[in-house]
Amino acid sequence: MPVQTPTTEAITTAWRAESARLVGALTRMTRDVELAEDLAQDALVAALEQWPATGVPDNPAAWLMTTAKRRGVDHFRRADNLRRKTEELGHALGEEEQVPDLDAQVDHIEDDVLRLIFLSCHPSLSAESRAALTLRLVGGLTTGEIARGFLVSETTMGQRISRAKKTLSQAHAEFDLPTGAERVERLDDVMAVIYLIFNEGYAAAAGEHWMRPALADEGIRLARMLAALAPTEPETLGLQSLLELQGSRASARVDDAGVPVLLESQDRTRWDEELIRRGQAALAGARALAARGRPVGKYFLQASIAAQHARARRAEDTDWRQIARLYDVLAQAAPGPVVEVNRAVAHGRAFGPEAGLAVLEAVDPSGAAQLGDSPLLPSVRGDLFELAGRHGEAASAFADAGARSRNDAERSVLERRAEENRARMSKSG
Repeated sequence: MPVQTPTTEAITTAWRAESARLVGALTRMTRDVELAEDLAQDALVAALEQWPATGVPDNPAAWLMTTAKRRGVDHFRRADNLRRKTEELGHALGEEEQVPDLDAQVDHIEDDVLRLIFLSCHPSLSAESRAALTLRLVGGLTTGEIARGFLVSETTMGQRISRAKKTLSQAHAEFDLPTGAERVERLDDVMAVIYLIFNEGYAAAAGEHWMRPALADEGIRLARMLAALAPTEPETLGLQSLLELQGSRASARVDDAGVPVLLESQDRTRWDEELIRRGQAALAGARALAARGRPVGKYFLQASIAAQHARARRAEDTDWRQIARLYDVLAQAAPGPVVEVNRAVAHGRAFGPEAGLAVLEAVDPSGAAQLGDSPLLPSVRGDLFELAGRHGEAASAFADAGARSRNDAERSVLERRAEENRARMSKSG
């Protein structure tokens, strides 16, 4: 990794901002995502070699695009059986050696990024492969950065990404945008992957730290990109809103010693007002589309819930009854055990702990089985028992949740709450 000088920093910034457009445009030209990424990487290496000596060009993105296309022309010229593609790429580059104006490609460039996002989330790939490939091709992250985010070795992540590309090739995945019902279904997959990336950063499933901010930030960036590329879809705006609003709490989720702080105990003056503003604006845009008849779904509803928290300047000002009503709607729109568990929290706060426990007990065994060894169900049960003053049962539930957690910071919180409830039980006894 080069030492960060102003030049290398400019290269990193240009790459992170433009890599998706670059790989997308090259994929459109070559119809080969692996070759497109190789050509883009070649352009990046050329920038690292040349810019320190020649200086940062006036239009770094155009320089990278031109260099990558030239490498593509050279590649196809060396392959006699692909002369047709040489002519296509040569025509795309133009006869002159000057850097082309990227504005001339405005009809293609944003669609290329959207195509690339859909390609990264092809149904032939597993959820974990979709996430890795999206971060690689659309996010512009290195294999090492992605590996660190998901707590696997760089070798393992490299193999995962390589397998994903081979799978796309074997499936003859088309770069063209899907249409009709397939597009709706794939858009759902794309949003699910972005939400997965954000969630893994916001509440890490395993490891030492409570959060991985770089992954959460990348999830927000991808959500903004998707909303900009598909601005007439309320759900893309809903997803952006949800991640902006949840992300606004990040700096308040740990104290100065790095200890996790639960929502009701957070210092809300540390919430990011700019993220709240952006999240509320995206939600307002989704509402306007909904008012014109565009359908909304789970991301819009979850964003509406997050907005209720954002509006409450103190924890005690939270409108839990409205949140409970929104969860009731969400349970109808997107039923599932995670929604039911969170609905139990809302009902417990709005109508008393016994109401929350009743919702929790109504989760059927198959739903509970879907949660597997997740600490979610016992931790919420413990929270509701604690609210009801049933400290012995709360201590047992929190201990169970702590034993299930694979995240060190989360486990410490659950074990602490178990101990606090044991202490209260002893005092009351």
